[in-house]
Amino acid sequence: MYMIKTLLYINSIKMYNPINIVCLVRNIKKAQSCFGEFFFQPNIQFIEQDVCEKLNYKKDVDYIVHAASQASPKYFFSDPVGTINANVLGTNNLLRFAFEKKVKSFLFFSTGEVNGDIFDKKNLVSENDYGIVDPLIVRNCYAESKRMGENMCVSWYKQYNVPAKIVRPSHTYGPGFNIEDGRVFASFVSSILKNKNIVIKSDGLAKRSFCYIADAIRAYFLVLLNGENGQAYNVSNDYEISIKQLAELLINISGNNNIKIEYDYDKNKVSSSSLHGLLDNKKVKELGWSPKIKEEEGFKRTIESFNL
Repeated sequence: MYMIKTLLYINSIKMYNPINIVCLVRNIKKAQSCFGEFFFQPNIQFIEQDVCEKLNYKKDVDYIVHAASQASPKYFFSDPVGTINANVLGTNNLLRFAFEKKVKSFLFFSTGEVNGDIFDKKNLVSENDYGIVDPLIVRNCYAESKRMGENMCVSWYKQYNVPAKIVRPSHTYGPGFNIEDGRVFASFVSSILKNKNIVIKSDGLAKRSFCYIADAIRAYFLVLLNGENGQAYNVSNDYEISIKQLAELLINISGNNNIKIEYDYDKNKVSSSSLHGLLDNKKVKELGWSPKIKEEEGFKRTIESFNL
């Protein structure tokens, strides 16, 4: 959605030739609700179909961005097969379409979860550091299918010269994201907006890296336009904060001292250690990117956007 709105903004300032945007969506009514007035703007077309089905679009295509995947953990449990299909069958379908259209570039959205659980603790996790992903855990439908999607990108590039690139975003947030999607930061923001206590279902010591959406979008376009074919790029901030620190930060931003932090977890079952580490963003920085918005400013903008 954010990349599409960025392209629509570029069209609106009329500094360049209009960009024709074709959006593949699963639900046209939901897309109209999501995009509002943007839905009816010129130079944008919406096609309602499953990404796994054959595309019959007849016109030329220059660039393809494949971000059609469930990213909320709640769907990894309720619809693991659907998660796998979009990342495997859908990716293969779009790569074949990219080959037929002879596109200039193809961008696949992956995830830092493909690195797996790295027990050899590192301060920074590069694009080539890998650990364990247990295929017998249903939640890993996401990481395993993203791994397969990445290999498909590399394979279609090596065998058919499809110019595919890969981005691995960290936890990305900003105005307009779904606060009910089940991710921890979404749950925290939802609690703030409802003036409810923040509930942490762990000891809160695990660390995460968050990237503001405007920073992330710049990185995505840089990789699409200037990235190396068959390569993956981590998109992440330069630092990480603990879950507890995030909760404290959000309460401070809200200015509501009545909101407290509650803990609800089994101390005998939950580990405080993070097995993923901070994604090393050196590679994408070599393309000229750097993050600009820190968590305090980013989450302040996010919370304020829901109060408008």
